[in-house]
Amino acid sequence: MTHTTEGNRVRNTVVFGLAAGAAAFHLFAAGVSPFTALVQRPVHLALMGVLGFLGIGIRARSSLRADGTTRQVGATLVMRWVRGTATAGLIVSTLFACGYLVIEHQELVRRAGSATRIDLIAGALAVLVTLELARRAVGWGLVGVAALAIVYALIGPQLPGLLAHRGYSIGRLIEHLYLGTEGLWGVPLGVSADFVYLFVLFGTVLEAAGGGTLLIGLSAKVAGDTRGGSAKTAAVASAFMGSLSGSAVANVVTTGTLTIPVMRRTGFRPHFAGAIEAAASTGGQLMPPIMGAGAFILATWTNIPYVRVALAAVIPALLYYGALFMAIHFQASKMDLPPVGTEAENKVFARLHLLLPVGIIVTLLVLGRSPMRAAFWGVLTALGLALASPATRLHFAQLRRTVLGAAAGAIQVAAACAAAGVVVGVASLTGIGLRMSEFIVTLSGGHLPVALGLTAAGSIVLGMGLPTTAAYVVLAALGAPALTELGVPLLAAHLFIFYFGCLSNVTPPVSLAAYAAAGIAGAPPLRTAFTALGLASAGFLVPFMFIYGPALLLDGPVLSVIVAAATAGLGVTALAAALIGYTRRTLMWFERGLLAAAAIGLLHPGIVTDIFGVAIVAGSLLREKREPASPLTPNS
Repeated sequence: MTHTTEGNRVRNTVVFGLAAGAAAFHLFAAGVSPFTALVQRPVHLALMGVLGFLGIGIRARSSLRADGTTRQVGATLVMRWVRGTATAGLIVSTLFACGYLVIEHQELVRRAGSATRIDLIAGALAVLVTLELARRAVGWGLVGVAALAIVYALIGPQLPGLLAHRGYSIGRLIEHLYLGTEGLWGVPLGVSADFVYLFVLFGTVLEAAGGGTLLIGLSAKVAGDTRGGSAKTAAVASAFMGSLSGSAVANVVTTGTLTIPVMRRTGFRPHFAGAIEAAASTGGQLMPPIMGAGAFILATWTNIPYVRVALAAVIPALLYYGALFMAIHFQASKMDLPPVGTEAENKVFARLHLLLPVGIIVTLLVLGRSPMRAAFWGVLTALGLALASPATRLHFAQLRRTVLGAAAGAIQVAAACAAAGVVVGVASLTGIGLRMSEFIVTLSGGHLPVALGLTAAGSIVLGMGLPTTAAYVVLAALGAPALTELGVPLLAAHLFIFYFGCLSNVTPPVSLAAYAAAGIAGAPPLRTAFTALGLASAGFLVPFMFIYGPALLLDGPVLSVIVAAATAGLGVTALAAALIGYTRRTLMWFERGLLAAAAIGLLHPGIVTDIFGVAIVAGSLLREKREPASPLTPNS
């Protein structure tokens, strides 16, 4: 027992030291002296990899349990020894593969194209530890996609039709993936190393200082006194927290533990409360300014300025949350729930100073500063303010949890980005991206609606098994070129893919965010998932809207933007009414159908469809005014 306790103490000390070192390294690179890509990215992966293999930020695994017999206890000890040995081997391999590149990167650049045996050994180890880290951190889905990509690179000549290519040896593939910035060390891992870790650290500092309570309290001030205020509070708070965290599931289990019980106490049924939190948390990744680091990845990938990406995403995100708000309002009205406040309001003013770091980050980004520098000052400001006030002061134990929490959140993103880099590297080596684009264009017959449907379906399917970041990167390499070839603007094409990758979090049968919310709410998982799918339904229509109506991405004259936003806002309101079946009274089935048709008409750009939609909505409202005493009106 003493030996085990001492071993755990040593492990915990090592883990904390590495996590603190990771924070110091990234802050130094962002604010003092940046490193080259082939130093910053391998060091980042080494730190995240070692911490991951030590058990930080990986999926929980059921352990063996002894029932008291000597044989089972012995088996447990053997398994622990095997796992410990494997872990030690993975850590050594990670340090060697990443450290070799850092030490030798200048020499490797000088002799590019003539890899030595030691280069290939280090490269093979880098690929293997990356796939194992991804397996432990995010599951088999991404590993399967990466392994399929590797096999594709090796067997190209045996493949038929558009899939065929010249084929590459294992050595050539490893050289491409390891010795340059088109594979493991490419854009995806670069974004993780440069931006994502710092923003995850920023979020954990704010959360430790009470930022979650602050956001929920502020949301309560905005919406708590309206009908369904507890659910609207959850939506606003999750939008802000999700934009910072970048993980729908993480957002659910943090804000949801506070908001779901309050929603239940104020009258919402468990499955509906869980669905609201799942839909709101999923939408956080679509909400500027940070979009869970999605805006930075998209901007880096497309070479479109960050500010342009964030501004373009504003109206679609507001439409998504507008639909969610109206659905909440109609449901609360249908259930005749009274306006109530929330429990977090009294703690708002003591933590208002925590909003300053968010303002600093946004201001610096708008002024054109790099995301690295903005995050650097945001972290330092948040940490300074958290330590300055007695109400938010962090003690050593909280600081320790903060750096460990940042590492845990960043490891999953780093593992996903590194493994996605394998897929991107294979795509650049074999040209599969162009072939996939040709395949989509051929299969759709050159018809944009069909191509959009195929791309949306592919994004959802990939997103079900992959983190949003990885799903976006893979589809950006394989699917976006097809849309641009059919005339879709670059920004719209990439936002389209990003949206559907995010919405996989509430798309059954996987629906990870909905299942997490169901667990907190004590509700049936599938019922919660399908309810969340309905509440997030506007998100499935909004991407098609901005493809056909670029004014929603602020692309066009001001008047066109205003008209498009207004009609789309009316459209998502009609969609919410059709979904809930209520406006100021319960709607009959054909009325819900008409409102759904009106929603589609208003969401589709065009004068004729707008007039059609406005006429139906106006007719519905006028009919209600003539029949205030309708027997369908619920009892008050």
